[in-house]
Amino acid sequence: MTENEIYRRFDAKNSSLFFSPQRLARARTQFFEHFGQSAVRLFSAPGRTEIGGNHTDHNHGRVLAAAVDLDVLAAAAPRQDNKIRIYSEGFGEIFADCASCQPDPAQFGTPQALTAGVAAGFSRRGWHCGGFDAYIESRVLPGSGLSSSAAFEVLLCEIFNALYNNHLLDAITMAQIAQEAENVFFGKPCGLMDQTACAAGGFVSIDFADPAAPMVRPISFDFSASGYSIVLTDTHASHADLTEEYADIRTEMQAAAHFFGQDVLRGIQMETLLAALPQLRSSVGDRAALRAMHFVAEDLRAQAEAAALETGDVETFLSLVRESGISSWQLLQNISVPGAADQSLALALAVSAQLLGSRGACRVHGGGFAGTIQAFVPNDLCQNYTDQLDHLFGAGSAQRIQIRPIGAIEIA
Repeated sequence: MTENEIYRRFDAKNSSLFFSPQRLARARTQFFEHFGQSAVRLFSAPGRTEIGGNHTDHNHGRVLAAAVDLDVLAAAAPRQDNKIRIYSEGFGEIFADCASCQPDPAQFGTPQALTAGVAAGFSRRGWHCGGFDAYIESRVLPGSGLSSSAAFEVLLCEIFNALYNNHLLDAITMAQIAQEAENVFFGKPCGLMDQTACAAGGFVSIDFADPAAPMVRPISFDFSASGYSIVLTDTHASHADLTEEYADIRTEMQAAAHFFGQDVLRGIQMETLLAALPQLRSSVGDRAALRAMHFVAEDLRAQAEAAALETGDVETFLSLVRESGISSWQLLQNISVPGAADQSLALALAVSAQLLGSRGACRVHGGGFAGTIQAFVPNDLCQNYTDQLDHLFGAGSAQRIQIRPIGAIEIA
């Protein structure tokens, strides 16, 4: 049975095909232990994998992303007041008050900040917002490159959506609320790709030409039948203190855009950029010019990758993924922090290239500088590949993932 068939049957109210009865029962039990008896409802939001469009969303570009089969699960019940009480495995107790949610720099980077930000986003847009108790368990581990923060934010959106808004919010609205929570309350200047992929599910091609109304197009492709596996390898290098490096990419791209009289790079042609390079590098510096070159090519590449999947042209898709990986390394320069001794991502990519040869593809995954790489590995090479990467970075570092065709949901 393919993953798409599993989800079609799951949508037909047979949740045990994806969420094991034991896991759901444990979530209910844990809720009762922390909050007492109540009419518990169950929710899930997936992590996401970026397939194409590395650092394009924040300059109104195009991306290709997908939800994955690792998720954040919640057992939740409404309260009669505005208090939010969450017990999260790994993070402990989280508290917020829907009636008084304001950004607090002292809480930047915490799940409390994300919780307050999501509640504030609902209230600011005129949607209903009320208190709830929730037990949350995540299989989207922090630092795994699968956007645990976006999955958590979108999960909270789905809880508010179900408990107080009769499921009226669409995936894009929830993604926008989640992004605002991360930008304003959490203190991370992320784009909208992560939240959109978590909220929408499946393969999605997202065009951010108008960030207020991104165009999201589902891509129908059953990757499980392609002959390849998606493997993410966590190099276990820390993301701590990298906010400045991530922000510099956006700042430098926008500086290049300002040179051309624009706020963002979307719409600038490569021919125009190359012709202006002498003046551009003098104005914004060489690295900003290189990052602008990456954006212009990567924006088109993400569109071409989506088209290749739609037509089932796996070899063209893989060729584009290889190009994306090279561009991120050479032009975007988000493989390592300059001068840092840790070169984990570079090492993982170099070893992957040796193991895959002319087959498959590999690239940096997500924000970069530390964390995770993504590889598309022929199934007959997959065991050896994961064994070798586990040997290098530790047991369990290389993990096969599947594409989850549905986004944030209340489990039937």
